[in-house]
Amino acid sequence: MDVDPSNYDQLAINENDTHDVVLSYLVHNCYIETVEAFVASTGMKQPADCNDDMEKRKSIYHCAVEGNVLKAIELTEQLANDLLEKNKDLHFDLLSLRFVELVCSRKCTEALEFAQTNLTPFGKVEKFVAKLEDFMALLAYEEPEKSPMFHLLSKDYRQQVADSLNRAILAHSNLPSYTAMERLIQQTTAVRQSISEDNAKNGSQPFSLKDFLSS
Repeated sequence: MDVDPSNYDQLAINENDTHDVVLSYLVHNCYIETVEAFVASTGMKQPADCNDDMEKRKSIYHCAVEGNVLKAIELTEQLANDLLEKNKDLHFDLLSLRFVELVCSRKCTEALEFAQTNLTPFGKVEKFVAKLEDFMALLAYEEPEKSPMFHLLSKDYRQQVADSLNRAILAHSNLPSYTAMERLIQQTTAVRQSISEDNAKNGSQPFSLKDFLSS
């Protein structure tokens, strides 16, 4: 329903809606103890099997981030046995983390053997060729951390893959892969950009969300 902007300050925010936004964020990120405390303090109903689902996803996420990728893959196949078979991009990214683990441990021979067995088959698909070349190039450096592909060794890259895996598992279970809070931020960003562009066209001052909220 469209609302006259002049009436925005009269809109009431439903407390239950706010609680739902917060709860979806906590469940998505597997903050188990915080979810339990939040549910207890607000009187909300916790979704069935919520804790069990969070425990499993949390284990998978931490395995991926902390370097135990083969265990993450094993647990993923137990929880969603056809997920990686259907999502080749994600499967490649997880396998690449294992390759990186071996490279960082200076196990170059083992890394090469792993790549030949598990990564090279992806080279038959054009979209994986460039990625594969970047990872294989790491073997050419005595100190891969100082190579142009150093970002592939970073914790940020591992977290990116782990986040993608978490979203994929949620989607596989027919659950939202993005939290309500993320969607709200995306919508706010889009609205802010649109207002700023309109103001620029009209010669008005750049839009400031801070000033708007404090006005």
